[in-house]
Amino acid sequence: MTDIWIAVIQGIVEGLTEFLPVSSTGHLILSGHLLGFVGDKAETFEIVIQLGAILAVALLYWRRLLRLVGWEDPNHEKQSQKTLTLVHIFLAIIPAMLLGFLLHSFIKDYLFTPRTVLVGLVVGGLFMIFAERKHTLVKANTMDDLTYRQAFQIGLAQCLALWPGFSRSGATIAGGLLSGANLRTSADFSFLIAVPMMVAASTYDLMKNFDKLSTEDLSFFIVGFFVSFIVALLAVVSFLKLLEKVKLSSFAYYRFILAGVFWLYMVGVGLD
Repeated sequence: MTDIWIAVIQGIVEGLTEFLPVSSTGHLILSGHLLGFVGDKAETFEIVIQLGAILAVALLYWRRLLRLVGWEDPNHEKQSQKTLTLVHIFLAIIPAMLLGFLLHSFIKDYLFTPRTVLVGLVVGGLFMIFAERKHTLVKANTMDDLTYRQAFQIGLAQCLALWPGFSRSGATIAGGLLSGANLRTSADFSFLIAVPMMVAASTYDLMKNFDKLSTEDLSFFIVGFFVSFIVALLAVVSFLKLLEKVKLSSFAYYRFILAGVFWLYMVGVGLD
C-alpha cells in the first residue's frame, strides 16, 4: 500500500474518532498495526493529523473561543450573569497536562501497545456506562452554567484518558455527566477544552519528534492533515446531532465489540 493511501486511511480514522468517545489513539494504534505503519514516522504522522482534527474543532467553536479571551459577540444574548471563563478551561486542563508531563515517557514507552489499548477500550467503556447510570440531577444545561468545581471534576476525569484507548472525549463527557452537566453540555465542553489541551500535547510531541520530519514526506503529511480536518469537521457535527437520539452507552458497546474483534485477531496472528 502506498504512503498516500495510508495517509488517507489514517486521516479518516483520526478525523472520525478524535472527538467521539471511542479513543482515536486506540484506533490509530490498532489500524497502524493492521497497515504495518508503525515506528517513528507513524508517531510523528499521528501528531500532524491530530493538529488537523484540532483545527476542525477550533473552526466550529471559534465564536466561543474568542469570547473566552474577551471578544464581545453581538449575536450572543446573555441569559444570566453566569458565563464560561478561562478559569473554567484552566481548571479542566491543568490536571491532565501536569500528570501527562510527569508521566510522558512512561506512557509512550509502556502504554502504546495493542494490548494496553484493548484494556483501555473496555475500562473506558465501563466508565461511560457507570457515568450514564449515575447521572440523575442536572445542574448545568449549558456551558455557561458550569461551576469551577464541575470544570475541575471534568479535568480530573480527563486524567484517565492518559491511558491510550480510554478516550479523552469519553472520559470528559462521562466526567461531565458525573459532575451534573447534561449530555450536550458535557460534549460541548469536552470539545472546547480539547483545543488548548491537544495543541499543548501535540506541540510538545512535535518538538520532541521534529528531527524525524523530512521534506520527502511533505505530501504524505499534508494529505493526512487535510483528510483529518475535513472528516473531523463532519464527525463533530454529526456526533452532536446523534447525541439527541442515542445514549453514551451505545459508544461503550461499540468499544467492547471492537476490543473483542481485535483481540481475536491478535490471537490469530500472534500480534504483540
